[in-house]
Amino acid sequence: MSEIRLPRVDQGPTRIRNVPIAVTPEGFWCCPSPTVFQKTLKTQPPLNKPKSSLSPNGNISVEKKQTSATLKKSGSASRRTDLDTEEPSTQSSNGAVPNNIASVKNERAPRPKLDNVPRKVTIEFGEPGTSDLKLILLGKQGLAVKLSVHRSILLESSSYFANKISQQQPVFPCLEIDDCEDVEIYVETIGLMYCKELKPQLIKQSVSRVLRVLKIAEQLGYMSCIQSCLEYLEAVPWVGEDEEEKVVSLVSSLQVEGLGVGPVLKRVSPELPDTPKDTLSHIIDLVLKSSEERGRREMKSTVLKLLKEKQSLPTSSGSNHLCSETIYSSCKSCLHSLVSLFREAAQTEFGDKCLDTREPVVKSLVLESDNLLWLLDILASRQAADEFATMWSTQRELALLHTKLPTPIRHYVSSVTARLFVGIGRGELLPSKDTRVLLIQTWLQPLISDYKWLLHGCRSFDRTVVEEGLGRTILTLPLEDQQSILLSWLGSFLKSGDDCPNLQRAFEVWWRRTFTRPYAEFEILQQGSCDSLRTSTSKMGG
Repeated sequence: MSEIRLPRVDQGPTRIRNVPIAVTPEGFWCCPSPTVFQKTLKTQPPLNKPKSSLSPNGNISVEKKQTSATLKKSGSASRRTDLDTEEPSTQSSNGAVPNNIASVKNERAPRPKLDNVPRKVTIEFGEPGTSDLKLILLGKQGLAVKLSVHRSILLESSSYFANKISQQQPVFPCLEIDDCEDVEIYVETIGLMYCKELKPQLIKQSVSRVLRVLKIAEQLGYMSCIQSCLEYLEAVPWVGEDEEEKVVSLVSSLQVEGLGVGPVLKRVSPELPDTPKDTLSHIIDLVLKSSEERGRREMKSTVLKLLKEKQSLPTSSGSNHLCSETIYSSCKSCLHSLVSLFREAAQTEFGDKCLDTREPVVKSLVLESDNLLWLLDILASRQAADEFATMWSTQRELALLHTKLPTPIRHYVSSVTARLFVGIGRGELLPSKDTRVLLIQTWLQPLISDYKWLLHGCRSFDRTVVEEGLGRTILTLPLEDQQSILLSWLGSFLKSGDDCPNLQRAFEVWWRRTFTRPYAEFEILQQGSCDSLRTSTSKMGG
């Protein structure tokens, strides 16, 4: 193992680190431990260390400062420089400290302190006896690393060093690299130049460390190392989104020509850029047609979560338009199937059919209702459900067929209506006034009729949320429409009680808007302003 030498530094105290060196079969070091640099910088002595203190018995003790000696091959002993000075030991009879001694102490306090001067730490690797070139790396925090290397190795491996050495005078076999951002990895990368196979060395490292090696290898023009790092990154798993972003960012920014970055980037970028629409449509189609309850439920939740993400689809492809177009196509297909099933189930002879004939129809009806509810959730989460509200409000045939089916079968459709009212109440969709009026006229009574079954038959049905959304939707309408709808609701509520939506909050708001004075006074003031304006206009005309 090579020794580590530290030349004397006049600017400030210097620390020496004994660094173990791994030796390759070629007889040279490789890949020093990462803790070498970390410990070197962390174990420096603290600044502003006190030089003297007053003992409890009144005596003054001056600490001796020891200076590290330079380690030489001759094995010379370290020398110590004493900083203490002779001081009078005379004390008064009562043991008090004489004033002249105290003044000596006070005079020494402002002495310049070497601890305030930046430190320089030097680490030396390699066998000077076998090398023909000295490489000095100057990094941050005063760290200087001296490497005894071989000119032929650097010439063969690095275009950067080949250029540097060609410009060097033969009489000075030394290269100095200033402002090294990552000295530790710089040393490791140079050590890799002495390895016949890089894969066994890289496979022991983490992704983040290999990225650091890749960055230095690019700076040095170390092509074989760059290629080995890319092969490593292509094969190793990336853990988490942060690590993935770091890999993609660095690999994409490589400026060296002729590199095979494609295999790495293929993980995150398809070869055919126009496939997302077809892929999304295929995924949604698979989920909608699934009949396995657990897998269907879990994948609906997963796809909904992914589509809620702001960057779930590439911006360049027009993500909102792409998603909406695909989902609305599925909505129309599900709605068409649902109307057909309602027609079949509304036939008079349907109830007389055997259970084996009726059960598939009922099951499909429930499935399509659930599909529409899921698609509406996706559209609402992406603020693209206005068209759905328009489409649903115009389903007069479905609303008429709804009254002909038994409540246990039909109430699933009312879940879609309830979700629309919740979305409007939350501001997730903003359909026009005519659409809101038509939606309530078409679907409010079916919702009220199915309300009892929704409360007891749907686990996900939240009465408080639905009633708040319905009430807010009604209050977005003109006051005359509010009155007509709420008076009709009042008749149903007084008959059914808890089996009817409780819209008392909306009723109270409508009541205040109708019967309290501020709004009437506002109308009077507004009328007075109009009269004044007309009077002024007539005078100006006269």
